[in-house]
Amino acid sequence: METGGNSLPSGPDGVKRKVLYFYDPEVGNYYYGQGHPMKPHRIRMTHALLAHYGLLQHMQVHKPVPARDRDLCRFHADDYVNFLHNVTPETQQDQLRQLKRFNVGEDCPVFDGLFSFCQTYAGGSIGGAVKLNHGFCDIAINWAGGLHHAKKCEASGFCYVNDIVLAILELLKQHQRVLYVDIDIHHGDGVEEAFYTTDRVMTVSFHKFGDYFPGTGDIRDIGYSKGKYYSLNVPLDDGIDDEGYHYLFKPIISKVMEVFRPGAVVLQCGADSLSGDRLGCFNLSIKGHAECVKFMRSFNVPLLLLGGGGYTIRNVARCWCYETGVALGVEVDDKMPQHEYYEYFGPDYTLHVSPSNMENKNSRQLLLEIRNKLLGNLSKLEHAPSVQFQERQPDTELTEADEDQDDGDERWNSDSDMDIDEDRKLIIPSRVKREVIEPETKDPVCSMGVDVSPMPIDVPTVKVE
Repeated sequence: METGGNSLPSGPDGVKRKVLYFYDPEVGNYYYGQGHPMKPHRIRMTHALLAHYGLLQHMQVHKPVPARDRDLCRFHADDYVNFLHNVTPETQQDQLRQLKRFNVGEDCPVFDGLFSFCQTYAGGSIGGAVKLNHGFCDIAINWAGGLHHAKKCEASGFCYVNDIVLAILELLKQHQRVLYVDIDIHHGDGVEEAFYTTDRVMTVSFHKFGDYFPGTGDIRDIGYSKGKYYSLNVPLDDGIDDEGYHYLFKPIISKVMEVFRPGAVVLQCGADSLSGDRLGCFNLSIKGHAECVKFMRSFNVPLLLLGGGGYTIRNVARCWCYETGVALGVEVDDKMPQHEYYEYFGPDYTLHVSPSNMENKNSRQLLLEIRNKLLGNLSKLEHAPSVQFQERQPDTELTEADEDQDDGDERWNSDSDMDIDEDRKLIIPSRVKREVIEPETKDPVCSMGVDVSPMPIDVPTVKVE
C-alpha cells in the first residue's frame, strides 16, 4: 500500500511517515447537554481545518469501525458495558441505583446516542492500534479518543469507555512493551490504574497536581509489584510555560525511551493544558504543546496520537490541526483559510494564539527537584524488562478491502480475536497509593489488576537479551 498517506520529510532524519487518520462525520453531533464543557463538536471543527489546510490529502482517512460490546469488555466489566448500551435519557430515572453505581450523572451525563459515541471513539483508537500492529502506518491519529479517566466499572471525568487502555491492550499483542505519555492537564488516572502492576506498560503523565481533578498523580506513585517504577508522575503547578514544560518533558522522555525501549507509543494530546483553556490553568502555546508530538515522532517508533481534554474549543481545533501537520511533517500557515467555522477564530483568524502573562508558580528549583527525582527513579530500571515467551495469540484480522481502500470500514471480521477467552478476562486494579498502602476495595468485582499476559511469540525457544 504505497499510495496515499505518505507524509513529507521532516526533521534531521528526513524520513517520511505514513499517517492514518480516523474520523467519523457523525461524531460532532453528540451533545453532552447544555452548559457541559465537553463538546464533541470540536472534533468536527478540527476536521474542517484539516480539510481546508489541505492536510487530508497527505493521509489515509478512515471511518472507524464501531467497537462492539465484546471489544469493550476486553477491559470494562460486562454489566457496565451492558448498562451503557441500554441506558437512555428517557429510561435513566428507572435506573437510579445503577447510575450511582457506575458514576453516571452530572459530569458523565446520559445523552442521546451515548453508546454509539463510545463505540465510535473507542473504535478509532483500537483501529489505530490494529493498523500500527500490521505495519500499515507509522502514525495513527484519533482526535476523538484519549478519554483517559474511565475505569473498568465506572465513568469519570467526562469519560465513559477507556479507549486508551483498549488500544494499549491491542498493541500488546504485537509489542513486548508499550509506552503511554499523557500531556492533558489532568492526571491520566484510568490508564495508570489499569497498568499499575505490570512492567509491560510504562505510563508517564504530566499534569496539574494539588486540589485539582482527579486528585491522583503524586510523584511518589510509582507503580506496584512488577510495575514498580513503571508509573511516572510529573506534578506541576499553575502557569507552567513552554520552557519549563520541556525542561522536564525532553530529558524524562529521552531517558524513558533509552531504558524502557517501547515497541509502540501512545501519546494522549489533551488540549486543556493550553493557555486560556476554560477548565485549565497552564500556559502552554500551541507550538509548545505540539513540540511534545514532534519529540515523540523523532524516535521513529510506531505512534498512536489521541485527543483528550480541551474546553476552549476554538483552541482545541487549532492545536490538533497543527499537531496533525507536525505528524505529517507539513508546516501549516498561521493565516487561517476560510471554512465553515471561520467565525469561531476571530478576531485574528490565525492558527496560533499567544500565551498569557499569568504567573508561573513552577520555580526552577521545583522543576529541578522533580526532574532529578524522576530521572533517579528511571535509573533504577537498568534495562528493558525481560518477557516470558509463550504461544502467540492470533492477531486481529484485517480484510483485503481495508488494506487497499481508503474508506477502511472493515477492520476485523466477526471471528476476530477482539474477543478474549472467558478464562482470561481482564480486571482492573484498585488504585494503589505507593508501595506501603494496601489496595482499597470499593467493589470486589473491580478490585484487582489487569491481567497483561506475557508477550507471546511464534517460536517459544527464542532467548531474551
